[in-house]
Amino acid sequence: MTIGIHRPTQLIIDQSAIYHNIATEKSRLKPGVELFQVVKADGYGHGLVQVAKIAEKAGVTGFCVAILDEALTLREAGFNLPILVLGITEPQYADLMASHHISATVGSIDWLEEASRYLIEEHRLAIHLALDTGMGRIGFQHPEELRQAVQYLDQKPQFNFEGIFTHFSKADAADTAYFQHQIDRWKAFMAVLPYRPKYVHVSNSATSLWHDACNGNMIRYGVAAYGLNPSGTELTVPFPLQPAMSLKTKMVFVKKLLKGYSVSYGATYTAQEDEWVATLPIGYADGYERRLQGFHVLVNGEFCEIIGRVCMDQLMIRLPRQFPVGTVVTVVGEDHGKTISLQDVADYCGTIHYEIACGFTQRLKRTYIN
Repeated sequence: MTIGIHRPTQLIIDQSAIYHNIATEKSRLKPGVELFQVVKADGYGHGLVQVAKIAEKAGVTGFCVAILDEALTLREAGFNLPILVLGITEPQYADLMASHHISATVGSIDWLEEASRYLIEEHRLAIHLALDTGMGRIGFQHPEELRQAVQYLDQKPQFNFEGIFTHFSKADAADTAYFQHQIDRWKAFMAVLPYRPKYVHVSNSATSLWHDACNGNMIRYGVAAYGLNPSGTELTVPFPLQPAMSLKTKMVFVKKLLKGYSVSYGATYTAQEDEWVATLPIGYADGYERRLQGFHVLVNGEFCEIIGRVCMDQLMIRLPRQFPVGTVVTVVGEDHGKTISLQDVADYCGTIHYEIACGFTQRLKRTYIN
């Protein structure tokens, strides 16, 4: 998608905030516990390579991504730290992963058997075995399957049994019953493990923040690095997170809308009196949801309602008075002591802030500060 560099709409990424969130979490870890930064989905919308650079400066010891192409992008950008692909990669790419020193997630012996046919003799593929303790997504489901997989790996020199992990479904919830259920299943898996590989990891951001006794010797630090509370508003984080993302634009058109005149597709908004209206160059093609009609933005510290349906490329707001074309508008972020957070946007949309941050498209220019 073409980046909109010639319009006044941009995502602003505060690099110092990301550095702070990572460095602070690192300072909380017990000796010997490593931190891998999760940079999947273009760094949760913050920029894959740019976030990786900040994370490396902050002292992370590896990266986690979702798909192989993200890992290859990091290698092409010159990163040499360990990289784990958290999703299942097709076995036919086993040798490509091995040749680039990229670790693979595996959840079945069938995968290992097929992948072994693609590995050339001089390459060795690092493997992290995924355990399904209750997430229901990927991974071995029974301890006996795990035992057989480790036996298989021990017989195949082309594989390096590098890690073992699980993922918690409700680590970000006040009710810990299901979390404890997964812990019990994890322990049952570990009881059949004849030895521990280099990396034993169960902690995402939420687990590390609220259940740090479970950290193992590596955590997968995700959304908290970007200054977002993994639980939304259910739990309080143990240290202040600094949000890294804000979204700014400018008014490109300002007019007086007369009483009885309507705005946008479907004429869903009609002025009840004469009022000032501004048009902003941002819409749902940028990831700013159509369902945000009735929400608000900030103009000089004042909340201004989004009126009419959000269009593909533009939206309209009602102003308290006339403002000049070119006035800065805060869509997400702080303005004169008032704030619109990604959580606020997510709450209005009935979703989570992860989806909002990841949903901003590449058409939005990313500007990096600090």
